[in-house]
Amino acid sequence: MSGPALAMLLAAGRGTRMGALTAARPKPLVEVGGQALIDHALDRLAAAGVRRVVVNLHYLGGMIRAHLAGRASPEIVFSEEEALLETGGGMRLARPLLGREPVFALNADAIWAGADPLASLTGAWDGARMGALLHLARREDALGHKGPGDFFRDGEGRLARRGAAEAAPFVFTGAEIIDPGALDDTPEGPFSLNLVWDRLIAEGRLFGVVHEGRWADVGSPEGIGLAEGLLR
Repeated sequence: MSGPALAMLLAAGRGTRMGALTAARPKPLVEVGGQALIDHALDRLAAAGVRRVVVNLHYLGGMIRAHLAGRASPEIVFSEEEALLETGGGMRLARPLLGREPVFALNADAIWAGADPLASLTGAWDGARMGALLHLARREDALGHKGPGDFFRDGEGRLARRGAAEAAPFVFTGAEIIDPGALDDTPEGPFSLNLVWDRLIAEGRLFGVVHEGRWADVGSPEGIGLAEGLLR
């Protein structure tokens, strides 16, 4: 089974948790193991057979554009945001570039060790049942992530929010397959993909696949060292 040929790479944010590291450069250009985070992500997408990637830009976007100017594969298309639109708003703005088939959506600040997350998503995707399929890590396998967990997952893989529970076993790792049609009836302006996910939960169409391995959240300086440990 082949995976999506198109992806959206979310690279517009300010990366404020990185502190001084993102005062003069965007977080996707922060290096982990001698390579920019955005190149780790694009290399993974290229290895999965993705031919075209839509990269959204806002904070210091010109630096990202210049960094990627010499890259031959995958093909890069940019979606410029005049104002920061968050994850959902950014994908909605890029909707005309995403087509009608399911796409990968990937954050530019995640490092994995173990099973290939994109292969896991491809193998579990079922467009007849799913509006989105999220890649999850068990909390004990999530390095640099201090939260109480995001989701519960039933025997068929359907997801439910943590809600009022003290903790939930699974954390979203920043990778998913999503049907772009799930964005069609969403508002203009900034909003989180959580809005789309909650709609899909209500329809029974949000699913998750669990990572076999470890994942590092590179959202803070601490995460850089943790991610480099995984790469070693």
